[in-house]
Amino acid sequence: MDDQGRLFPGKQFISTVLDALRTKSTMSGGLAHIYLMRAAMAGALIGIMYITYYTVIATFAGIGDGDLAGLGSMVGALVFGFALVFIYFSKSELLTSNMMIVSVGRYYKKISAWRGLHVLLLCYLGNILGGLAVALAVLGSTLGDGAVGEQMQHSVDHKLGYLTEGLAGWSDLFVRAVLCNFMINLGMLLVYNGFVKNDGTKALMMIMSVFVFAFVGFEHSVANTALFLMVGLHDGIDVGLALGNLAVVLAGNFIGGGLLIGYYYSFANDDRRYLRKQGARTGTEADTEV
Repeated sequence: MDDQGRLFPGKQFISTVLDALRTKSTMSGGLAHIYLMRAAMAGALIGIMYITYYTVIATFAGIGDGDLAGLGSMVGALVFGFALVFIYFSKSELLTSNMMIVSVGRYYKKISAWRGLHVLLLCYLGNILGGLAVALAVLGSTLGDGAVGEQMQHSVDHKLGYLTEGLAGWSDLFVRAVLCNFMINLGMLLVYNGFVKNDGTKALMMIMSVFVFAFVGFEHSVANTALFLMVGLHDGIDVGLALGNLAVVLAGNFIGGGLLIGYYYSFANDDRRYLRKQGARTGTEADTEV
């Protein structure tokens, strides 16, 4: 690795992300229906894996006197971590990771603000449609009944409860949203940076990044959307509080993934200032020698 590579080790990450951005920008234009389908697939995968997550929790909580509930949360979070692996390897489109990608593109002026917003809004619409499809499947089945439904309802009550706790609750929700997408896109950074070649290791990093957010209780906008749709269609939900939750979480997710990962690593690996300084120094030295 040369001096420039050691000084700016994230150049491969930036290059890979900008390549991905060009594909997403093109698809969200002339191939918008395909892009929407890929985003819907991501939303559906999130919904299915969230059902699995609550099923695991309910299963462990139902053993004995419920002493294994904590272990169930840990195993459930680990299982839910595979959602990002499925999304990545199926080439589906997830809003939260696209926040990082669009932010890198904006930093390097490879996409306009309007075009970037269009990419994100279309992606979120697809994620919603995928989550809605799973919610309708839950409504037409017994998947959300019994102990599983109780776990989901408890989670919804907790998530909506942040908004009724005043400024402290809103702040808590926002911080959890920031940290959530920070972890998600930290995992994607490790996948995109070119240092990890093995697909198994990439999968492990994605699983662990999601495990942290799911087990600790961070807030993910697409996961919350899928959960609110599943519980809302099945048992009803306070729509105002649900929308308020999503507004706060979307803002926090953008800061965590878009600014703290996307903009930060773009700036930290921007070698243009360094090259200009090196060029100016070389020119000065050449003039001196002459």
